[in-house]
Amino acid sequence: MKILYAGSLTPNDSALYRLWALERLGHVVVPFDINRYELSHPVLRKLAFRAVLGPHVQRLNRELLAIAERHGVEALWADKVLGLQPSTLRAMRRRQIVTASYMIDNAFGPRRDPGWRLYMKCLKEFDLHITQRDVSVRDYSMRGARRVLKIQTAYEPTLHFSPPAGWSDADRTREISFIGSPYDNRAQFLLRLATEFQLPLTLSGSSVWRSALSQELLAKLFSGEDGVYHDAYREAIWASKINLSFLTHSNQDEFAHKSFEIAACGGFLLAERSDGHRARFREDEEAVFFSGIDECVAKIHRYLPDEAARMRIAAAGHARAEKSGYSNDAQVEKIVTVLAEIAHSLAKN
Repeated sequence: MKILYAGSLTPNDSALYRLWALERLGHVVVPFDINRYELSHPVLRKLAFRAVLGPHVQRLNRELLAIAERHGVEALWADKVLGLQPSTLRAMRRRQIVTASYMIDNAFGPRRDPGWRLYMKCLKEFDLHITQRDVSVRDYSMRGARRVLKIQTAYEPTLHFSPPAGWSDADRTREISFIGSPYDNRAQFLLRLATEFQLPLTLSGSSVWRSALSQELLAKLFSGEDGVYHDAYREAIWASKINLSFLTHSNQDEFAHKSFEIAACGGFLLAERSDGHRARFREDEEAVFFSGIDECVAKIHRYLPDEAARMRIAAAGHARAEKSGYSNDAQVEKIVTVLAEIAHSLAKN
């Protein structure tokens, strides 16, 4: 297919990884980076994001439609594009261009993020909504979505892969590691691990940790890197004896994106227990799970000194991720199959 791919396409965005997967699968992709339509002034940008108003929104829609026509695309893949207008999607449909919304975040969840005003108006206009949670499938369907497809988040095979042969604890410089953001109550949970239970924890990732931690704890726990991406992200997983992964409860998530990336990198995964995780990894064989801090501490004490068990479970988790199709290529292929079905139906009508 020839696909117009709209999304945030910076080198650190997972949307770019899905674009790469489309290209690897042999599709012709026309990239459309929505960051070009953000306002430069930080205060105005914040206000515009909340209201989804302004000439930059009009320009985005006008130029997106013009590019679709100029390139003769068969489909529009909108990867969390909140500035689309219903009239743009209707114009695409008149031109027999299939429109799909890929949305990792939960537009209906308890987190109540801003910026959804136009998106809600577009719900019935997209030919396909792609989501990662059962509750969102229900929410889209109840609001009149034409079609909803559930997939899962995935790892990027060009970035997330196992360490060199012979890698061992002699190469690992981190005991217990969390790489990410302090959503929900993660900060309190992790601080208890480090202070109350005196566990050797290292935090990396979001600069928000700088405001979530005291200066003393920041110096003790935080790796000092504001964002860890690409090779540095993979190598931080390699360097960790235990890699923690949490659900984002405020998004009603069933599993964590990070869990598939850790497994693909050959890391030992200690993840928050959920039906979604347990359906995708055999517990205590391909990954280890916890519910609550006491069980998390117990699992850390069990596995931190046992390199052989960690290596065995990590290797099995990596094999499961490959065999069960937890990569971008496998997940994107499922989506394109449905897009092709819809395109065939549109062409017949």
